Amino acid sequence: MSNTKSRRLFDSPDPIEAIKFRMEQQGLAAADLVPIFGQRSRVSEVLNRKRKLSMSMIRNLHAQLNIPLESLIMDYQLASS
Repeated sequence: MSNTKSRRLFDSPDPIEAIKFRMEQQGLAAADLVPIFGQRSRVSEVLNRKRKLSMSMIRNLHAQLNIPLESLIMDYQLASS
């Protein structure tokens, strides 16, 4: 793996941080994500790391918020119960 490519992997935020960053950039609230996620409870679960992103959510986030797929498909830890 090239140095540049490995640097990009380590610099990439996890999917939840990428979503929160884009929300901040665009002045969006959690309620604004309901059309993307389908339900308010699902938005909360994802943003609080209690639920993983589905492929449908990833596609919608990429299409509607222009978040790079590379950031959205990265693995991340769920919050401990």
